[in-house]
Amino acid sequence: MKKAILGKKIGMTQIFDENANLIPVTVLEAGPCVVTQKKTMENDGYEAIQVGFGEVKSKHVIKPVAGHFAKAGVEAKKFLKEFRLEDTSAYEVGTEIKADAFAAGDKVDVVGTSKGKGYQGAIKKYGQSRGPMGHGSKSHRVAGSMGAATSPGRVMKGKGLPSHMGCVQVTVQNLEVARVDADKNLILIKGAVPGPKGTIITIKDSCKA
Repeated sequence: MKKAILGKKIGMTQIFDENANLIPVTVLEAGPCVVTQKKTMENDGYEAIQVGFGEVKSKHVIKPVAGHFAKAGVEAKKFLKEFRLEDTSAYEVGTEIKADAFAAGDKVDVVGTSKGKGYQGAIKKYGQSRGPMGHGSKSHRVAGSMGAATSPGRVMKGKGLPSHMGCVQVTVQNLEVARVDADKNLILIKGAVPGPKGTIITIKDSCKA
């Protein structure tokens, strides 16, 4: 990983390229983030940087975390995230990371939390087929056969059954940066990214690039 940044999902819109082709994009408010801690091989056994994002009132920060920010000499941030980069020499405590770290055409991986759907049935969650809808049928959307009766005599692992859906971490790989607005700290990503509006997003260099 060469570079990474925290951001917030603003929503979706569309733009036009130089050939007047319409491109659906997701608008992300990326940074500004500030480096709050630097992990070193000598002290921690690995190299990484910890970055903070989002404004928060000091009264909403517990004392241990407030002391952590005070030691770094930076203002309190709402979200903290650690990134293991290939080279951390360019980053020091207090360094700002802004949207201009990325450029149009870059390939990135976007990590977010998917929308929570609550408790859902197997038809919605796994795309299973429904039963007959006639009046004689008593199994329209319920689970069908659970398997053999005597052997193996149990429900096999992995069978799709009604359960909680969504609200899990999702990574979408190899997305393309369509445009960067450094003045407004905005990054426009081609296509959709996981999560509802306002969710916190991690943007990092694509592992497949």
